[in-house]
Amino acid sequence: MMQIALIDYGSGNLRSAERALLAVGALASKRVNVRITDDPDFVRRADKIILPGQGAFGECMAGFHARDGLCAAVTEAAISRGAPFLGICVGMQLLATRGEENGSHQGLGWIGGVCRPLLPGAGPVPHMGWNLVQSTSAHPVLGPLGASAYMYFAHSYVISEAPEAAIIAQTTHNERFTSVIARDNLIGVQFHPEKSQAAGLALLARFLDWQP
Repeated sequence: MMQIALIDYGSGNLRSAERALLAVGALASKRVNVRITDDPDFVRRADKIILPGQGAFGECMAGFHARDGLCAAVTEAAISRGAPFLGICVGMQLLATRGEENGSHQGLGWIGGVCRPLLPGAGPVPHMGWNLVQSTSAHPVLGPLGASAYMYFAHSYVISEAPEAAIIAQTTHNERFTSVIARDNLIGVQFHPEKSQAAGLALLARFLDWQP
């Protein structure tokens, strides 16, 4: 049975991701155990790691470090062991080197870049609702997403200055921003696949199949 660690570091937005993953497993007849967890031992053994998130960058990082041994366990699983890792929304932003929300805060730095405010413009901020995700580089988790697909967004900050090779897809709202980043066994999405209906569930299914 595939063991999926859905990391609980106090950011919320866990149950909708759990339901989506269970639905994907049932549709694909996969035997999956989705556990909302902050247990370092389970995280170290998990087959897949998913880091969701909502809220402020600094508060999320503080919550992550406040759970005894959790950040170290996720690092061991994803970086040392190479378990497939998916960051969602703020979970993607934490892959940056630093975040500039309510001060400057150190991120995980696993992919790099800076998390900074989405530029103002004709569109409202926060950016909330459906928008086009346009792939710029092939990736197994994007799969037949091909040139574009609509996904659901809810955010006010974006990653910039990420390594060019890590930018997998972009979206336009007031500016052209990075909406998917990836490196090795790591992938992060700025949108919410668990709220993106069929396209989002298909992406989650490909993540469960992904063997980097």
